[in-house]
Amino acid sequence: MAQSLLRRVRLTLEMIRFEHSVFALPFALTGALLALREDAFATPALGWKIFFIILAMVAARSAAMAFNRLVDADVDARNPRTRMRHIPAGLLTRRFAWGFTIAMSVLFIASAGALNPLCLRLAPLALAVVLFYSFTKRFTSFSHVVLGFALGIAPAAAWIAVRGSLDPRILWLTAAVTLWTAGFDIIYSCQDYDFDRRERLFSLPRTLGIAGALWVARVFHLAMLVCLIALVRGFGLGALAYGGIAVIGALLIYEHWLVRAGDLSRVNAAFFTVNGYVSVLFFLFWTADILWRGA
Repeated sequence: MAQSLLRRVRLTLEMIRFEHSVFALPFALTGALLALREDAFATPALGWKIFFIILAMVAARSAAMAFNRLVDADVDARNPRTRMRHIPAGLLTRRFAWGFTIAMSVLFIASAGALNPLCLRLAPLALAVVLFYSFTKRFTSFSHVVLGFALGIAPAAAWIAVRGSLDPRILWLTAAVTLWTAGFDIIYSCQDYDFDRRERLFSLPRTLGIAGALWVARVFHLAMLVCLIALVRGFGLGALAYGGIAVIGALLIYEHWLVRAGDLSRVNAAFFTVNGYVSVLFFLFWTADILWRGA
């Protein structure tokens, strides 16, 4: 029994690509560090706050990804690219996936409650946002932006977790993450252009064509860099933070160089590898700047 349960949990973590929590988690932690900097890192129970921020972030993403796989299971079964995902392939039952989704949702709300009362009050709304994304391809070509916002609220949520209130300056980071995520999701969705047309699913590649959608992704990523510059100015950060923006800009240029309208063979490298570096290097540069200036 225990081995069977562990196997299903392992398969579920594979299904939701648990390791890709790295995409948004560094931005959430940066939001927390910026909030802590305002108190000169004197926040009581600092270690516990960071622990529950990470736990809430991972739980919310896990719930959202499992829910997405449940909602899209029938569509995934018809898509040659996704038909071997765990639920359509019969590796996991819907019942177990539902149980996992509910468990992660409860864990998220409990973690939010452990942070402060405002986090607890906002937790159902945040959960609704991240779950709602799964339905958006049925009715809007801007589903990519909804996904971006679902990840983008993480830094603002981390700020609230530390401070117990919201500072409008942190919304520059929410905007940056929203635009970054929407941009790379547009690139990833180009793979399903023909399938989306056949199934009448909504996406910017289907609406604008692959070439047009890729241009929108470039504009989104340029706007992300502008938001990060505004964030640096808003918080009075310095050279290391600007250096991080420069590195991110170079990585995004490389990402867009990898993918062309007539050649999508390197989409996975652009989506998974490059964006993993973007989030981790952003965190390292900005953490160094925040700690250096707070020392």
